[in-house]
Amino acid sequence: MIYNFDEIIDRRATNSFNYEGWRSHLFPLEEDLQLPYSDEEFIRMWVADMEFSSPPPVLDAVRARLDKKILGYTQVYDKDYLNVLKRWFEKWYQWQIDTDELVTAPGIVEALYRLIPLLTTEEESLLICTPSYAPFYRAGIKNDRRVIFSPLRVTDGYYEMDFADMKAKIENPENKVRVFIFCHPHNPTGRVWKREELEQLGNICIENNVWLISDEVHCDLLRARERHIPMATVLPDYNRIITCTAASKSFNLAGNMLSHIMIRDVETRQLWKKKFNDYHSPLSVVGTQAAYEHGAEWLQQLNAYLDLNLQFLKSYLNEHLPLAKYRIPEATYLAWVDLSPYLSKRGNEPRWTTYFAKEAGVLIEGGEVFVADGEDYIRINVACPKATLEEGLRRMADVLNR
Repeated sequence: MIYNFDEIIDRRATNSFNYEGWRSHLFPLEEDLQLPYSDEEFIRMWVADMEFSSPPPVLDAVRARLDKKILGYTQVYDKDYLNVLKRWFEKWYQWQIDTDELVTAPGIVEALYRLIPLLTTEEESLLICTPSYAPFYRAGIKNDRRVIFSPLRVTDGYYEMDFADMKAKIENPENKVRVFIFCHPHNPTGRVWKREELEQLGNICIENNVWLISDEVHCDLLRARERHIPMATVLPDYNRIITCTAASKSFNLAGNMLSHIMIRDVETRQLWKKKFNDYHSPLSVVGTQAAYEHGAEWLQQLNAYLDLNLQFLKSYLNEHLPLAKYRIPEATYLAWVDLSPYLSKRGNEPRWTTYFAKEAGVLIEGGEVFVADGEDYIRINVACPKATLEEGLRRMADVLNR
């Protein structure tokens, strides 16, 4: 079946975070900000969900579940669900998951908020690489834990971990680093970490008895010829590793709020189960199972479409904003673009987000929301029809070239 990723879908009146909730997120301190565009006129390329239909096999499964007529309390009891997960990770990543390690959570962010107080005391801290997905930082701060940064090194748009810096900060007794939260593949830079990098990181954690939480939610969204290696397969014998996965990003099911958390350590897993016993939406359960069981063809076509959109973005920037610095990401549908050569165009406006909303009617996230080391960047979500992407880029180039 050929899927149509050029379809423009009207998301109004759906209580969508992207469409109805953007003001409270992008402008939390200025919700009354006056902008010269109506809601319908904005091009939205900010939050990380897609402007594409969720996979038809998933929608069919949800409709079939609705025909059962009762939406009662639901958890995962059917072994078929677990077998579908096993087949997916074995087929695509040669990872034989142990479903005895599996617990579920209403989203990976919520899982992080729960894990930090399970794994640390108030005197201990966690380490993240920056720029960073902001909830990694908030998972520490909201639990009254110190968060220590290890900046990634960047050369011509290519990001690498600074292992010497990470090792020094972990081994510094004053830091009391207990947990490293690892984004794999990385958001916002789009890096797919290579085996030698994973091994080096793993050795640092093992040598210092540090918990490693690997967020692998973007693992299915790879460029052609890229390969994701689950961290759990790199460290098969290390007990202090936790892997976080979900169908949410891969299959545009962000609202499903059902994530899979693999906790290898038995004591920690038992403590989780003692504290948390989530029910799930029955539609989330069948939707997730259908995605992993019947969504592979849709996902392959999606990745091919994203490849083209990311290449189109590069070509467009080369022609219309040649000073912008951008490297096609190895994974994700998120483009990380350095606009520092155009800072003078922003004038007195402190944020790219506000500038593009006011001047171009385009909603993007500025690099300042990614904790540190991204202040001159913007993150563009290209998981949208090409026509939408082209119009958004046209508007942004027009205002920067005025």
